[in-house]
Amino acid sequence: MTDHPERPDRPRHPGWSEEDVQRQVTELQEKSETAARLFDIRRIIGGLFVVYGVIVTIAGITDDDAAIDKAEGVNINLWTGLGMLLLGLFFLAWLKLRPSAPPPPPVEPGDEPSE
Repeated sequence: MTDHPERPDRPRHPGWSEEDVQRQVTELQEKSETAARLFDIRRIIGGLFVVYGVIVTIAGITDDDAAIDKAEGVNINLWTGLGMLLLGLFFLAWLKLRPSAPPPPPVEPGDEPSE
């Protein structure tokens, strides 16, 4: 038995109603939007720079004179760590101040927009 496009009373998928298909699509859209907000690249970059910035800053604070003399008198670990920390905090502040767009409101099967 084949589906005929001229017969709208038959479901397109055997065993699935139009409401079931619409509900599945809505659920998948919500999961996709949640995953996109969770894995926002600004969160990942900011978090990594903050973690590495803290590690390198601590290494710069605990450097001995030999390491500072090796870098021609500049405590390069301290300055690099502080720079990384500031960059990471910038990304996290940017994420907080400008979050990703909120998901659109769910569409019920009977609430199609009228034109």
